[in-house]
Amino acid sequence: MSWTPCPDPVLGDKDGVNAIETLIIPRAVDLGEMEVRRALPSTKRQMVGPFIFFDQMGPAEFLTDQGIDVRPHPHINLATLTYLFEGEILHRDSLGTEQTIRPGAVNWMRAGKGIVHSERTSEDRRKNGQRLFGIQTWMALPEEQEESAPEFIHYGEGELPVIEADGIKARIIAGQMFGKTSALRTASETLYGDVEMQAGSQMPIDAGYEERALYTISGEIEIAGDRFEPGQLLVLRPGDAITVRARSNARFMLFGGAPMGGPRYIWWNFVSSRPERIEAAKQEWARGRFDTVPGDEEDFIPLPENQGKPRRATGGVFYP
Repeated sequence: MSWTPCPDPVLGDKDGVNAIETLIIPRAVDLGEMEVRRALPSTKRQMVGPFIFFDQMGPAEFLTDQGIDVRPHPHINLATLTYLFEGEILHRDSLGTEQTIRPGAVNWMRAGKGIVHSERTSEDRRKNGQRLFGIQTWMALPEEQEESAPEFIHYGEGELPVIEADGIKARIIAGQMFGKTSALRTASETLYGDVEMQAGSQMPIDAGYEERALYTISGEIEIAGDRFEPGQLLVLRPGDAITVRARSNARFMLFGGAPMGGPRYIWWNFVSSRPERIEAAKQEWARGRFDTVPGDEEDFIPLPENQGKPRRATGGVFYP
């Protein structure tokens, strides 16, 4: 197959200058076992489509007997999506799920009215150590689905459609790209893809989704004459069809979708359209009213203290 060509802005004209609506440099957040780069939420941008939280995990090197130990903790009114480039993570949740995720696969967890989960390195993996590198995102749910029943879905690497042509390989995690559609059914219109480009290749990005962004993983890309290195979030101007050129072998995440119908509040691991719902969830967790995680009942992350009230999702969000 071949890629459908599209008009590309050129350096110096009005469209070229405005192709990137917002450029965000993620801030580093130390989680103890490793450092992450947090691109969303930001003071410059609350959300892109349903994406309200976007973290780059690693790359981190864990030696023998080391690994991650994210103890059981709660979520409400959101969905999480974990996607790895290297390593593996053992997921357990209060639905009774126990699922290892590996590169190219997807763990989708809809919290809805409430779920508890943990993320750890398995004992087998600890024996030899590992590199861990990936992306974790949260997606806000439409208001009518915020209190839906929680669920967990896993798709293996071979269950997601992959397009390969003209020096480009794109795995479709959610939504539709170039005529192929992911099996993952998200709560609202969502675009999410893992794109690898060989040096010199070009990829058009059409304007079929209202809100779109790129997060650069590796290599150097060019858009409308401007160059971008790894670790940058580029929010694209709505309505523009653009072309990404790879100046070296490069990789990026393409994501977005339809905007949410109103702002979202975020505090710790909770997201909701209603701040009073977050206050209620805080009390529920503090009083032990969430379900426990089978196989991981003895440990949990306590409710943080003295961190104020829920705030609209901005760079000032509290997330320890």
